[in-house]
Amino acid sequence: MKKRQWILGLVVLACLAALFLWGRHRIHFDFAVFGAQIALADWRRIALGAGCIYAAFGFRSVRWALLLRHNKRVPPFALLGTQVMGFTAVALIGRVADPVRAYLVARKTGLPLSSQIAVYIVERLMDAGSMALIFSIAMIWVPSDQILRVTGHSGSVAQLTLHRPLLAVMLARFGGLALTLAGALFLIAVRLAGGAVAAFFEHILRPVSQHLAQSVGNKVRAFHAGLDIMRSFSDFAATASLSLGMWIVIALAYLETIHAFVASPELSSISVPKCVLLMIASGSVSIFQLPVLGWFSQIGLVAVAIIALLGASPEAATACAAVLLLVTFISIIPIGLTWAQIDHISLRKVAVESERAEEELAVKDPTPDSTGASR
Repeated sequence: MKKRQWILGLVVLACLAALFLWGRHRIHFDFAVFGAQIALADWRRIALGAGCIYAAFGFRSVRWALLLRHNKRVPPFALLGTQVMGFTAVALIGRVADPVRAYLVARKTGLPLSSQIAVYIVERLMDAGSMALIFSIAMIWVPSDQILRVTGHSGSVAQLTLHRPLLAVMLARFGGLALTLAGALFLIAVRLAGGAVAAFFEHILRPVSQHLAQSVGNKVRAFHAGLDIMRSFSDFAATASLSLGMWIVIALAYLETIHAFVASPELSSISVPKCVLLMIASGSVSIFQLPVLGWFSQIGLVAVAIIALLGASPEAATACAAVLLLVTFISIIPIGLTWAQIDHISLRKVAVESERAEEELAVKDPTPDSTGASR
């Protein structure tokens, strides 16, 4: 793990400790009620939620195998271990371990890392598009004031909510779709004219930093070279269908877990649209996941969103947020560690190796051919 991540983690820990000391005598929080909420929860539903999360990893394996089929055919579930171990590394080490899945697949299949980074980017775009579609449909039935209460906790959004509430609601409802559309257009541009796109970014970034311009240009060329993973509309349709199905299963995991808190009427009766809104709030918090320490900040921020949207008590909201983190993020860790032991893989070592390999790929100077693709 990089030194700066340890420093950032210590800063976050100090802030959390200071916040706890400040609020201990100012905010009433009954730990007995918190424990009762967890004890009275329907753990059969929580187990079903965890099962849905495990099933989502099956979707991920099938999707990655589908995206590989033009370069190398592998059985649909042959890459299940790489997905499980990759997300285990992220849960334990933080977002710095994001390249682990691409690195493990490249090592397992013998394919170039650049091609697997292309798969990773495509699947992330598919994830964003699927969630944006689900979110936008769900938000049609959520009142504007409730959307603003949940999404208005950061300073910039709060200011926008105060001065331009209609614009804030429109961004909340359709911002995800707009960003996904922009990402899709970028993907199409790189697929059709990767060399030209790389040259454009190099031109506009060179006055800022020569190194940054070269790095971005080389990454775009490497991405273009690996984008032959999707060659037809049928490839796109199959990948999009798997992505949408996977996120519906993940949404079901959230719904079952929240409904499990039968001692809190606000939680046990949550509607599907509001559940999707909480899922987006939870996912947004986890984007900048820190190792272990980030779990506590995620619990706190998701609990705030639950209180704002549903009006649940702080004890019930915190209990729900903690169990959501357990089901959707932490529950894969035992399986991932066991799988890594069986395959004789050190997740920490692999995280360092994958980061180093990605950095080397970024500074490598690909030689463009006549079409702009790297050799």
